[in-house]
Amino acid sequence: MSRKSKRKNGSGKVPASNWGASASQASERSGAANLRLPEFEGHSVGLNDRWTVLGVCLFLAAITFAVFGQTLHHGFVSYDDGLYVYENPVVQKGLTWEGFRWAFTYGEIGHWHPLTWLSHMLDCQLYGLNAGGHHLTNVLLHTATAILLFLVLRQMTGFLWRSAFVAAVFAVHPLRVESVAWVAERKDVLSGLFFMLTLGAYVFYARRPSVIRYVAVGLLFALGLLSKNMLVTMPFVLLLLDYWPLNRFSGPTPILPRLVAEKIPLFVLMVGSCVATALVPEKVFAGLSLSLPLRMENAVMSYAIYIWQMIYPTGLASLYPNPTNYLPLWQMAGAVGLLLAISGLAWAFRKTRPYLIVGWSWYLGMMIPVIGIVQISFYAHADRYTYLPHIGLYLSLTWMAADLCAGWRLRRVVLGCCSAIILAALIFCARTQTTYWRNSESLWRHTLACTSDNAIAFNYLGLVLLQEGRPEEAMTNFQNALQIQPYYATAQYNLGTALVQQGLLDEAITHFQKALEMKPDYADADNNIGNVFLQKGNVDDAVAHFQQALQIKPGFAEAHNNLGNALLQKGDVDDAIPHLQQALQLKPNYAEAQYNLGNALLQKSNVGEAIAHYQQALQIKPDYAKALNNLALVLAASPQASLRNGNEAVELAQRANQLANNGNPTFLLTLSVAYAEVKRFPEAVETAQRALQLAESQSNTGLANSIRSQLKLYQEGIPFH
Repeated sequence: MSRKSKRKNGSGKVPASNWGASASQASERSGAANLRLPEFEGHSVGLNDRWTVLGVCLFLAAITFAVFGQTLHHGFVSYDDGLYVYENPVVQKGLTWEGFRWAFTYGEIGHWHPLTWLSHMLDCQLYGLNAGGHHLTNVLLHTATAILLFLVLRQMTGFLWRSAFVAAVFAVHPLRVESVAWVAERKDVLSGLFFMLTLGAYVFYARRPSVIRYVAVGLLFALGLLSKNMLVTMPFVLLLLDYWPLNRFSGPTPILPRLVAEKIPLFVLMVGSCVATALVPEKVFAGLSLSLPLRMENAVMSYAIYIWQMIYPTGLASLYPNPTNYLPLWQMAGAVGLLLAISGLAWAFRKTRPYLIVGWSWYLGMMIPVIGIVQISFYAHADRYTYLPHIGLYLSLTWMAADLCAGWRLRRVVLGCCSAIILAALIFCARTQTTYWRNSESLWRHTLACTSDNAIAFNYLGLVLLQEGRPEEAMTNFQNALQIQPYYATAQYNLGTALVQQGLLDEAITHFQKALEMKPDYADADNNIGNVFLQKGNVDDAVAHFQQALQIKPGFAEAHNNLGNALLQKGDVDDAIPHLQQALQLKPNYAEAQYNLGNALLQKSNVGEAIAHYQQALQIKPDYAKALNNLALVLAASPQASLRNGNEAVELAQRANQLANNGNPTFLLTLSVAYAEVKRFPEAVETAQRALQLAESQSNTGLANSIRSQLKLYQEGIPFH
């Protein structure tokens, strides 16, 4: 050790600027712009060595894209992506003033993160519903966060390669996959970016305090909170960094009170974010509320599990179900013992190796908002929760490994080889983990393979299969979910939906009613019972259930549409129209409501308005066969000659029949009407005859009689108006 590094300060302690440096390393002096700083490899790197820094940044970008670039070819998944993007009409409009107001006032999903909403709106503005574009934004944000982590750590500590290794592990660890490969988890990567920017701004402030620099810290922190409120622990992280590596605790007088007071504006922002989050509606979990002792036990185990997953990241899943029973005593004792042992060691070495207490406290503290003592979800723990907290562990372990190897003759070779092996293994595991997020089915099948008794995963997989038109397979998964969790109302509801697809209407009603017994305010179940009654021709009961659904949930656009449709079938056109209009006010891109409103206006002889609504339905949903058929019929057979357009009617009717594989007699009849309008009577006759055969084979006597009467007109060369 040089004489300079041996010299002690007035308190008899080694200067804190040398904390973490080995005996063979030269001391560093803060504030020297071109000072060459010590490195664990045994050589120094200048602060102005821009080429090396640039090379590290490019390397971080390259390995991040090597892992996550594949997501640009992935689709959305059925795990909140619809809620955040592809089924959210406000987000789909892109950036609008209406969307801006909505982002700051909407909180019905249990979170308040307006900046995250705005980022999704911007993606829709740029990419529409092209999932690859949304994934690209996540990858770019994560890449920027990893690079900023490297730059900030290097700026704080002066250690280039240690900082680079920490950033590289952060970039490609398999636990990052959920945060990056999942579009709906934009809040993680966006808040992570602002977290790093806040740290960087704070380093500049700490070294040369000024009002402008402090305002920059506060502004970036506020933007981070607007992205995800997990950043509420930021003021405490800054206090840890004051201790090490910024060394702001040193001084002849107690300085902690001043440092805490300095953070008061940040604490105010923290409290404001907590209040805003507390004001949003409480999220309802899947019928599973844990007792406080069980939550405490799960919190302790989660701390230990996250450490194990960091070391051995296999068997990672998108959803780990909450515990239903207490763990064996030996498991709990082991987890408590591990946490206490690490805490004791970190405390014991707080003066000689301060990075241990800082990194460990970083991990413990940042985990508090999501550790589960206050239940915020229906799962025991989640990979995404480690996104920022694990940085503390990476930092501690990297600095400790470097210091322990400081006296080794071949330390550069050993540390370089170990680093390469670790990163290669992490990249391989993370790439594999990312493939499971390529679509919903692979995601949920992998989750079920990695977990046991996972009722929620069975339910999600069943939904995927149901949407793919595989109701029998879907039913098996819903039944598995109910075997695990008998009072799972959502699974009962979905099982009823699968039965409807199979035409088992009475059995479906039974399951919808069970769902209502478990969850009396289940508006969707009432709505679906109404739909089943409507299919059965029991219009009065259908109306009653739609009305019940609207009493529970007045802003339920689907129930307004269905009630309007039921009233139309009863002949109550004047009562139906307001409900259909309300459905469109609540959900402007609602093709079915546009179609039903067109039908209602047609019955009121408002043909022009009916045509406009059919056209709007087709703008929203171009392959909407019923809307194609009805618009074609109006354009071909309207009594008002000014509204008729035979050529367009033929085109629309042909598209409708193609979608129906020429198997719908009503659509064929419309096509015959269109042919007759453009004087193509032989084709009109042939098409009407095919429609008649289909109607008779289906025993549809009323339709068959209508076809016969129109067929006579075409045979005489007369169009039908």
